[in-house]
Amino acid sequence: MQHQNSKPKGQGWCWMMIMIPRLLRVYINRRILITIRNIIRFILTTLQTLYLFVTMSKPSSSDPLQPPLFDPKQPSVPISYPIKTLEDLKTRSYFNSFHYPFNIALLPMSHHAASSSSSSSSSSLPNRRRLLVCHDMAGGYLDDKWVQGGTNPDAYAIWHWHLIDVFVYFSHSLVTIPPPCWTNTAHRHGVKVLGTFIIEWDEGRAACDVLLSTKESAQMYAERLVELAVTLGFDGWLINMEVNLDRGQIPNLKEFVDHLSSLMHSSVPGSVVLWYDSVTVDGDLNWQDQLNYYNKPFFDICDGIFVNYTWKENYPSLSAAVASDRRFDVYMGIDVFGRNTYGGGQWNVNVALDVLRKDDVSAAIFAPGWVYETKQPPDFETANNSWWDLVEKSWGVLRKHPGVLPFYTNFDQHSFLLSGTRLSYFNGRRPCVGCYLVQHFLPRLSGMAQIDLLSYCWLEHPHLNFADSTNPIQVFTDLKGSSYSGGGNITFKGSLEEHAHFEKKIFETEFVLSELPIHLTYSVKSDGNSSLGLKLAFTSTTNKREYILLASQPLNNFSGNFSKAIMTDGNKGPSPGWVINQGTIAMNGYTLAEIHAVCYRCDSPTNKLRWLYSSDSSDSTSASTSDYFAILGHISIQTLEYKSDFPVASSWQVDTKYMKWTPGPQGSKILSLQISWELKDGKNHQFRSYNVYLVKSSKQEGTSSRLEHVKEYLGVAQAKCYYVSELKVPSGTYSLKFIIQVCGDDGTLQELDESPYYELAVEGPQISITM
Repeated sequence: MQHQNSKPKGQGWCWMMIMIPRLLRVYINRRILITIRNIIRFILTTLQTLYLFVTMSKPSSSDPLQPPLFDPKQPSVPISYPIKTLEDLKTRSYFNSFHYPFNIALLPMSHHAASSSSSSSSSSLPNRRRLLVCHDMAGGYLDDKWVQGGTNPDAYAIWHWHLIDVFVYFSHSLVTIPPPCWTNTAHRHGVKVLGTFIIEWDEGRAACDVLLSTKESAQMYAERLVELAVTLGFDGWLINMEVNLDRGQIPNLKEFVDHLSSLMHSSVPGSVVLWYDSVTVDGDLNWQDQLNYYNKPFFDICDGIFVNYTWKENYPSLSAAVASDRRFDVYMGIDVFGRNTYGGGQWNVNVALDVLRKDDVSAAIFAPGWVYETKQPPDFETANNSWWDLVEKSWGVLRKHPGVLPFYTNFDQHSFLLSGTRLSYFNGRRPCVGCYLVQHFLPRLSGMAQIDLLSYCWLEHPHLNFADSTNPIQVFTDLKGSSYSGGGNITFKGSLEEHAHFEKKIFETEFVLSELPIHLTYSVKSDGNSSLGLKLAFTSTTNKREYILLASQPLNNFSGNFSKAIMTDGNKGPSPGWVINQGTIAMNGYTLAEIHAVCYRCDSPTNKLRWLYSSDSSDSTSASTSDYFAILGHISIQTLEYKSDFPVASSWQVDTKYMKWTPGPQGSKILSLQISWELKDGKNHQFRSYNVYLVKSSKQEGTSSRLEHVKEYLGVAQAKCYYVSELKVPSGTYSLKFIIQVCGDDGTLQELDESPYYELAVEGPQISITM
């Protein structure tokens, strides 16, 4: 296997085939592009054939630097990868891959309802205009392919999930399977995830002769796609047939789409199958740029159409008229690269969105990675926030956080920390959370890499409106500064006078409360007499609104702005400077609709909690009386009787496979193995992730006493398995204990001493492999 940034010989051709058209398409329309690409492909194929003929005519010699071909059946660092041939799809070879179990999404869509809104079709999407985002990031399977985390801290990420309804993972391989980091993160935000089935170019035309040869063949391949989605845990498919077909093949193409849609719906309630505006009912590859007679028969047998992005201003309204009561199932394409797209894409993406909003149809944003690929200044995080601000200002925020408690967020995209302590990473890799994707509703300001791509998202993602320089307090998500429990925080910094206060909405929710009171916990770190509270907005069935403030200090000067003010209990946090605030509220029958942060000054600089805020923290400064600085580390909301329910260690069956020992330097040994775990009762409990730790035991020199080393953090698993690759076991170590720490959905962690584990005796220096 190659390092993620290296290219084996022969892949250079593939890279050129991807990048040359990508550059040309900015200026050339699609039909011309196809002709050019076919010519380029013919020339490159001819040159490659000639090169191989010449080199193979020479005497052969072994090349120690030439990497072996990728064999998916052989153990290696787990990756996500596509299926490239119909034969592999037909024979179900993917399920025999070593990498298959690592690609099963941990969080199903049912974990949180996508929306409480009424739905217009079997897809259970909200009955309103929607926003679809199609990934298409530089060919796909880059940093996000490393399912256990990558090494690139600047990997591409999406964190504006509150704007998105459907996410499509796209590449130019036949069957594009979404890496689980994207699926886990999107599901945590209530967003559906689709893979892509694409037929294109000459090999695609040949594949169609097989796929569409009979009705039974069309059905069989549809069933293979359904099996992949069901087993791996994503929500459906985008079907993109970009080839010319014989008119006689259209009935079987319709059978393929219809069977795929019907079987997906029966197998995964709420699943979605979309048709891309490409081949027509006449068999011609002729993009219509609208919904009309030529593509509507495909629209009628699936959940919607992704319209090609070169539409004209009146095409959305024409498409809506054709769709009738299914106007929201029309997704008008917008190419962010601006390739003949309406409005020009790029920094004018809002021009197209404004038209679609006016005509009340859905939008499909294609390749938002443009910001990343073209290195828009000044840096990716700033540019990405600015670009998505354009989307939000035009499109609006139409989704609220799914209404299921418990709610927990630590505003984390990488999960670098646990309880304020920075972790070390095995082999230099950071746990993966999904392309930075991450954080269930991380503040809007804030999908990856062995960086904790947990699908790029760990917990809830805040909704912070675009920055306003006129505000006295600037609010932003800080992913590199002080963190309470995961690598992120919301920072509030600016100037605030003594009797003033400042509010900022950070979440929109739909938590319907019962008779049980709710318990809120949030952590704060601040300078001087800067204080931070939470304002909760509640609505009743009669639209009555109540505003309750949770604060650590009396607020006599502005407490009248709230229906009720609750003093929180404060306790010192697990690391210097942090204060954990707790409060309980009973609002039976009300819905928690919004969560705001409230910045204010302590009434008395000698208040009883000042000792909690005073610390050796580097954030503490001798600021002026008007300077304000505070950070919010996490928010947790639970019912009062809620208790984390971790199965006891003996409830788990932990096994190992693919064990390989090899001799190392100075009497050490090198170990690679796969660890997997399942509950013995067969129940499928949903946990956020699993942290994997290692304890090495050795004998004290000259004695028989056992010496246990400290617990070493290896990484995070987004599946019920983890691969340890080339672990160095020092001489004298006689046992290894692998601990699987269960991570609860409410942010709690099972105690390490109570977690399931696997203890392995260290054998002699001989090479051994256990399959």
